Amino acid sequence: MASAVWLRAFGCRLILAALLAACVSGPARAAEPAARVVARQVADNVWFVQGDAALGSTANRNFISNAGFVVTEDGVLVVDALGSPKLAEELIAEIRRVTSQPIRYVVVTHFHADHIYGLQVFKAAGATILGHPAGREYLFSETAALRLQASRKDLAPWIDETTRLVGADRWLDQPETTLRMGSYEFRIRYVGPSHTPEDLVVYVDKPGVLFAGDLVFRGRIPFVGQADSQQWITSLGALIAFKPRVMIPGHGGVSTDPMPDLELTRDYLVYLRKSMGEAARDMEPFEDAYARTDWSRFDKLPLFKAANRMNAYNTYLLMEQKGFK
Repeated sequence: MASAVWLRAFGCRLILAALLAACVSGPARAAEPAARVVARQVADNVWFVQGDAALGSTANRNFISNAGFVVTEDGVLVVDALGSPKLAEELIAEIRRVTSQPIRYVVVTHFHADHIYGLQVFKAAGATILGHPAGREYLFSETAALRLQASRKDLAPWIDETTRLVGADRWLDQPETTLRMGSYEFRIRYVGPSHTPEDLVVYVDKPGVLFAGDLVFRGRIPFVGQADSQQWITSLGALIAFKPRVMIPGHGGVSTDPMPDLELTRDYLVYLRKSMGEAARDMEPFEDAYARTDWSRFDKLPLFKAANRMNAYNTYLLMEQKGFK
């Protein structure tokens, strides 16, 4: 029994490694134009840029995640730094198009590559980087170093030998940190371990805008990986309690009706746990369980084929380990 569990876990790590490789170097079409970083205003003094709903590639320059910024009377706060130094430079150019206020802070929602490879540019511009200390374990791990090494090869020239991993200048170890800038109040809440151990979200009270990080993948299948899906579901409930007027997800378009989008991600995770939990409880082989599960509510969403099987397999293992609860 122990050896069977070990084999399943080993297989899971192999599949996860393959998926991470795919995220770094998804298939690129030579004729595909490079994605442009263009800031769009979504509320008073709140702007965001939207990455492609795709895997990272040389064609899209690893521009597959969102970032945003808020302009206050006391400077600019940025949420996430995008997936390459060049993209971060273009984001700063968009900020400069909007305001000459200094960039004071960058909040890192989590330390995945598509959100942090631009941090070095913001640090050089004088910004203070804020993140949760749970991210240090990954950031300074061999896994993160190997991921960067692979990215230098597969995402060249956008990621190269000058690209480096950057940690926070200030690690936020409280459940919630309130930051005031001018007339704006930012509530930076720890909602991990969910998508990652270090998940942060940012709620901007004045315009009622929520930066949800990768707790929400709007209009597409999330990458669940080896996340704590039960905590993720609980955290989505906390985000719903904010009752935001506008929500900026980590991936996908801005939401001016956040409740259905929050609920879609939550419902997907609940369905994964229910279907895979029942299979694990009944000791049904994963392949059989996956084949008989009705995925029709979700199978038309972007990246379903790339992510869903892995999400289901990891959830199957998680439910087996947690006793099907």
